[in-house]
Amino acid sequence: MTTATATATESFAPVHGAELYCREVGEGRPLVVIHGGPDFDHTYLLPDMDRLAASRRLVYYDQRGRGRSRGELRPEDIHIDRYVDDLNGVRKHLGVESIDILGHSWGALVAMHYALRHPNRTAHMVLLNSAPASHADLLLMREERLRRCAAHEEQLREILPGFARGDPEAVARYYRIDFGTTFKRQEDLARLNLAWTGNAIKAGRLIESHLAQGLIWSEGYTLLPALAAVRTPTLVIHGDFDFIPVECAGRIAEAIPGARLEVLRDSGHFSYIDAAEQVGRELDGFF
Repeated sequence: MTTATATATESFAPVHGAELYCREVGEGRPLVVIHGGPDFDHTYLLPDMDRLAASRRLVYYDQRGRGRSRGELRPEDIHIDRYVDDLNGVRKHLGVESIDILGHSWGALVAMHYALRHPNRTAHMVLLNSAPASHADLLLMREERLRRCAAHEEQLREILPGFARGDPEAVARYYRIDFGTTFKRQEDLARLNLAWTGNAIKAGRLIESHLAQGLIWSEGYTLLPALAAVRTPTLVIHGDFDFIPVECAGRIAEAIPGARLEVLRDSGHFSYIDAAEQVGRELDGFF
């Protein structure tokens, strides 16, 4: 199986007002990996996601204003239509007519919007540990995360002032507690790459604040009815220990015609870490 030592190539995809950092590993048809967040970049997926490159060419990219992508982060560019345009820019950069896409967490929302807008450019779609597709399901996720974090209330209270200031160490500690609740084995949590600079945290919060004015963060919003128009073969993979309840993923799978839902036992929100072999088998069967 390909590991983190696999040779990667780097490039930049030109898009409107920016250049998006791309990292490719493996061979064959490209599978474009859309990272979560939206305040993260692709590095939290490494090195474990590289294990999926044994039989495919993974193409990671840093979304606008994230990671190593270049260009001014303008508030007017922080909306889903621009994110979809950016993904299409990555496709053009790869020089292919259509792409397979894998969206993790928030990245799954970008993937669904892309499949709706560019059905002829989307050959296959994988939604891995997808974010909720409606505000109602977002509230279910928040309720579950709060429930799990209740046991760590004192620690989180100590961290909160530094987290609010955007102190990198405090932010990393906060997420390790929060994300620690979605791992059955704490040694798997240690594999999750969480490290940001102060500037990266500031930019990420700007992005979140603008996206929060729409999409699943807005009361009454739902993407689920629109998903009936998706014609892309779709695989939904979710962990039964994810802090996003499985029923949220189930509603997405039910909304997309012909989509298949695979629930991984004892896996959380980062299934590419704690259930890499199962994810790899599901992808092999799907493609």
